[in-house]
Amino acid sequence: MVKVIMGLKGSGKTKQLIQSINEAIATESGSMVCIEKGNKLTFDIDYRVRLIEASEYEMGSYTFLKGFISGLHAGNFDISHIFIDGLYRVAGQADASGLEPFLDWCAEFGKVNSIRFTIIVSDDPANVPESVKKYF
Repeated sequence: MVKVIMGLKGSGKTKQLIQSINEAIATESGSMVCIEKGNKLTFDIDYRVRLIEASEYEMGSYTFLKGFISGLHAGNFDISHIFIDGLYRVAGQADASGLEPFLDWCAEFGKVNSIRFTIIVSDDPANVPESVKKYF
């Protein structure tokens, strides 16, 4: 399952992400990972969630991020939920080009490996293709 939290800067997306993380900690078993660029969530999320600072790995594309996620799973089959705070920043993208194939990949990868994804996208929902809105 893929859930996208989308909105413009200042619309409360990170607050929703923190709430989703807290709900997941309370209801899900398995390891959880949160990928962000910067360290703004360090004190806001539960210590049981593995926080990964993406700029340490110089991600620059959706392809790199797919490989990174695949590597996380290969190293820990117990991952049940992956949170991504600021997909465009993490993947080094400036707009919605490539968003749909990445979300479709996450949906398929998650289905095969029993992993849920919650992803923040800082963009106006009107700027994304209609096919992406099924993940809202």
